[in-house]
Amino acid sequence: MAFKLNVILASTRPGRVGATIARWIHGMVLEHGTFDAELVDLAELDLPLYNEPRHPLLQRYEHEHTRRWGASVAAADAFVLVTPEYNHGTTPALLNALNYVYKEWNYKPAAFVSYGGASGGIRAVQFTKQILNTLKLVPLVEAVMIPMVAHQLDEEKRFKPSELHLSSAKAMLDELLRWAEALKPMREPR
Repeated sequence: MAFKLNVILASTRPGRVGATIARWIHGMVLEHGTFDAELVDLAELDLPLYNEPRHPLLQRYEHEHTRRWGASVAAADAFVLVTPEYNHGTTPALLNALNYVYKEWNYKPAAFVSYGGASGGIRAVQFTKQILNTLKLVPLVEAVMIPMVAHQLDEEKRFKPSELHLSSAKAMLDELLRWAEALKPMREPR
């Protein structure tokens, strides 16, 4: 049985670069062949600013959008978060989506594909890792960082990965699989 991996596109900004990067890493996941992969676009999900009346730990969701999001997160065994850096942090949409549910995230690995200017989004990754730890997610060291992302796009604004991006993606996916396997017993009902 293949593990399920959600590639989560964190940018919701019109004209965003992240969509081409998310499609690329989703393709890499499919090529890797060890995960059933789903591309989850937070712009399409369009979660309102957190609006559940009860704490997510209780899993007593009032809104259909929360139930759909919770089911998507619960079904996944691992995550790749595709995120730009906004003011040294993550996107408001990703922070909101992370906070919507709790138990559904627990005991799963998460890796990052980050992009931006000179830092390649690494400050957003460091910021987000603190939140992942609180959600009992295991943030991996292996990642893909894309500095100066505008220089990595072709004439049609498609992402052109370098050999470093390709080898980093493979190492990240190999490690995600190891962690998904290792954490599986912790995700099973007691």
